[in-house]
Amino acid sequence: MKAFFEGIQSLFVDFLFIPLDGLRSLELSHWFVANTINWIFMIICAVAMVYWIKQLRIFDDAGTENQDTTAHSFFK
Repeated sequence: MKAFFEGIQSLFVDFLFIPLDGLRSLELSHWFVANTINWIFMIICAVAMVYWIKQLRIFDDAGTENQDTTAHSFFK
């Protein structure tokens, strides 16, 4: 069983973390390039938030949203 977990360790440390090790070594010279993954996720989240707010505004302007406090049976 110990060999199984050491195999998992070897897979992650020796193979799957190689790109992240490269980003870590790149951080000292090019901070913005090393954080490209973070920038991409922040852009995706910002676009998703703008889309979500736009959709909320569409439903609010149309008046289709039921804002009554008894909209759900457990509020009665």
